[in-house]
Amino acid sequence: MTTSYDLSEVSREKQMGGLGKETTDREIRVVDLTDFENRRAEITEELWAAATEIGFFQLSGHGIAQDLIDEMFGTTADFFALPEEIKAQYPLVKKNNAGWESLSQVRPSIGVPDQKESYQITRPHMDGLWPSETELAGFRSRVLDFERRAWEVAMRVLSCFADRLGLEREHFTAAHDPGSESYQSALRLLHYFAVPEELRGVPGRWRAGAHTDFDCLTLLFQRDRQGGLQVCPGKEMHEQEWTSITPSSSLITCNIGDMLTRWSDDLLPSNFHRVRSPGEGEYQGERYSIAYFAQADRDAVIQGPAGKYPPVTAADFLTQRVQANYRSQG
Repeated sequence: MTTSYDLSEVSREKQMGGLGKETTDREIRVVDLTDFENRRAEITEELWAAATEIGFFQLSGHGIAQDLIDEMFGTTADFFALPEEIKAQYPLVKKNNAGWESLSQVRPSIGVPDQKESYQITRPHMDGLWPSETELAGFRSRVLDFERRAWEVAMRVLSCFADRLGLEREHFTAAHDPGSESYQSALRLLHYFAVPEELRGVPGRWRAGAHTDFDCLTLLFQRDRQGGLQVCPGKEMHEQEWTSITPSSSLITCNIGDMLTRWSDDLLPSNFHRVRSPGEGEYQGERYSIAYFAQADRDAVIQGPAGKYPPVTAADFLTQRVQANYRSQG
């Protein structure tokens, strides 16, 4: 069934494959979470305004220490530096959204593989998918600690949206239970390949094609100078005006996903974003990022406070979104 929250249906996503034009008119707002409990009402209003008007925002004062973020990026680089034959021992298990893949995700918007490799961690499904201590000492413990910290930030933000929607404050937290076997939130380590010398400056190339996320809320950790992320609100997709998001090693960039759009009865929009290749004069090297996808547990029931759409389990919802949007090569 196609509904108004389906911003990323294949036919629409293909429209986003063009170059479009850049605009700086949109403000990607920074929301400070410092002193969260005492400032909850103020923060809630700031988050709501940023989320409903653009669908993207950045967080400061989020409580994850900079040295831990830097360490996690070092750990990420160490993993991707492993020989390919070692990484291949831990292949992506698609049904569980866990493991390593490379050059395999194809967006309908561009029809070619994203120029990246990734390693996905979904807590209940990691048996046999962790590098050994000999291969990468301390990797598992550091990754799981960071995933938990990202979960805490995501639940803080989602509790504000629950307040604003008139739901119980812990409504979304209860639906994202790290101890549950049906937990399907995921931490994704990402490595975009350096641009080959012969392709630098060639227009129309993408590291990741235009798409919306399927989850409730995405938290993206980036590095200074390693840019390329752009956003285009779905309501403006025909104009194809893209706003670049300046990468920051200290800020967390957030966006609303399709799941929360439906859960909010379309009040919180899930918007298109992509990662473009760097232009002339820009950093052309490898790009690393870390994404946390707050995705409701498989058995969680999604229905907005106004009942605009019939209830659906998170598992069924994701199946519908994947079937409509995702295809892989080979």
